[in-house]
Amino acid sequence: MHVHEFLAKELLARRGVSIASGRVAESAEEAEKAARAMAHDQYAVKAQVHAGDRLASGGVRFAGSPAEVGAAAAEMLGRPLVTRQTGPRGEMVRWVYVEEVVTAQTNLYVAVAVDRAVGEIVVLGSRSTVDESEPNAIQERGELHRLPVRIFDSQGTAGFTALARQIAPAEADADKLAELLQLLANSLIELDATLIEINPLAFTADGEFVAIDAKMTIDDNALFRHPDLAAVREADAGLDSDPTELMADRRHINYIALDGDIGVVVNGAGLALATLDSLVDVGGRPANFMDVRTTATSLDIAFAFDLVLANPAVRAVFLNVHGGGMQRCDTIVEGMAVAMRRSGRILPLVVRLAGNNAEFARDRLKTFGISFVEGASIADAAQRVVQVVSKEVA
Repeated sequence: MHVHEFLAKELLARRGVSIASGRVAESAEEAEKAARAMAHDQYAVKAQVHAGDRLASGGVRFAGSPAEVGAAAAEMLGRPLVTRQTGPRGEMVRWVYVEEVVTAQTNLYVAVAVDRAVGEIVVLGSRSTVDESEPNAIQERGELHRLPVRIFDSQGTAGFTALARQIAPAEADADKLAELLQLLANSLIELDATLIEINPLAFTADGEFVAIDAKMTIDDNALFRHPDLAAVREADAGLDSDPTELMADRRHINYIALDGDIGVVVNGAGLALATLDSLVDVGGRPANFMDVRTTATSLDIAFAFDLVLANPAVRAVFLNVHGGGMQRCDTIVEGMAVAMRRSGRILPLVVRLAGNNAEFARDRLKTFGISFVEGASIADAAQRVVQVVSKEVA
């Protein structure tokens, strides 16, 4: 779950991180009213989208009066913002964040993240900000410092002071920066986040460290521990997501529509990606990405098949299942049978079944009267389904 800037800042401020005063608004009138209430000399009006590079793309504008704030908000709201990170379609701006402009003596970069490659939490810091158009440049220059974090009694422990002294300006209190780094590490642990990034972190003339921008990503699998954040995700997704993908998510299915003609049903994200690669390698065109989660029931799986069968572009279905302890092959086959019976649409089916109850699943397919071709491996099954589609087209 990607968290909008205004919410990320609120979550950090509750935990002791200094932020500039600001308010979120969903209309130009609300933005102007917020600016009048704050009564500052300079304001930043920021489009709230799940993407960086906003300043260079017109998603951050500066204003010297409440009227200018309202005008800037009117130009952003209800329109897509296109940045290097959104793709050509952009992302619709539903809210703006009106914030006091903070004057910085120095801008730093700090972040806490889960490094999936090595399976540990790390703190990252630099004496300069990270240019989002060239994210690797600062690391290539050797300016990005890295500190592993260990967890004891739900608290992060590491050499925060040593890192703070490496990146703090000469006139800054390194101990104060060390406290901030530890706050961020503990916030990551408490919120079940995978990333908290402040870029830039301003060091001001009065010796304070203030978060000017904040990015935060929460682990979706931990949202059951944070019902307040889960509710925000539902509201946000309802506005910005494809409604089909949102309904699939509620059914324990990760689904993304593609532009091909081979429907794909797979359990496991890694296996799904390998399946798409195998199809493309032999000239196939997947019609969707699908990952059936281990928590999906047979009725959830039936809904997933409904999505595939409802796509008129689909000419054949590739079922690739590796049964595990929580998701057996026959559970998925039963869901597929339910979907086929109620849709009435019969499509060529190529399957690859392995793992828990694979043999029983084959018997269930025959019992249901479903014709299928079986592949000996993922590559073999991919080749077979592409051949089937080629015959269908011919």
